[in-house]
Amino acid sequence: MNNWRAFLFLVVVILPTAGQQPLTRAHAHNDYEHPRALFDALDQGFNSIEPDIYLVNGDLLVAHNREDCRPERNLEKLYLAPLKKRFDEHKQIIPGLKTLILLIDIKSDAVPTYQTLEKQIETYKSMLTEFEGDTIKTNAVTIILSGNRPRDYVAKQNKRWVAIDGRLPDLDENPPRSLVPLISDNWATHFSWTSGPLPESQVNRLNEIVAKAHQQGRILRFWAIPDKEEAWDLLYNSKVDLINTDHLAELAAFLRAKAQ
Repeated sequence: MNNWRAFLFLVVVILPTAGQQPLTRAHAHNDYEHPRALFDALDQGFNSIEPDIYLVNGDLLVAHNREDCRPERNLEKLYLAPLKKRFDEHKQIIPGLKTLILLIDIKSDAVPTYQTLEKQIETYKSMLTEFEGDTIKTNAVTIILSGNRPRDYVAKQNKRWVAIDGRLPDLDENPPRSLVPLISDNWATHFSWTSGPLPESQVNRLNEIVAKAHQQGRILRFWAIPDKEEAWDLLYNSKVDLINTDHLAELAAFLRAKAQ
């Protein structure tokens, strides 16, 4: 399929849907800070989940700050192994969802951390989206690297199991979608809005960004926007693809009231 955005969010029902329907516009920011990392977001039907990782003594530990890293809280235990268990049992992660985005935010040095991740995910390739040249073979879990992104290193790999989280300047550079399927950026860097009506000049700017991202077949996300219903409503109505939140149940209720 040529349109990556449509490809990524294509919904197919393989299992009878039990419980919540998938929320294709919901992104669990700093997911590991919730009481049940991964599972709180999955239970709400979120289709995009973000763990932060540090390379510590050869392992990938999940935490927001280096001093909070604990050996027992690693990426494999909290995310990769439970996702693989679901995949092995059901061949998908959430009933009705084509692919779950695992947005891995690298906090330590980019290339060494990725090289460790690359070795670790060898065990999990059967569930992972594959990127080869300009081709994307979507699978149950799509890994995208954010934070300290080893972009040049990854770009040289013809076949890989990860893609790169881009920034707004990438919309002007227009790299291959198979390398940069997602554009994320800091809301506060580009917009001054925090409440009330969005000024017309900023409405026009946001509309231009959304249109350009979608014309290129990319998914769009902002972080550092106020995490409240007023902001969610703005993003929803502006057709920003992923709405960032730390408030899982509240955003889920908002999106279901909007019927996605």
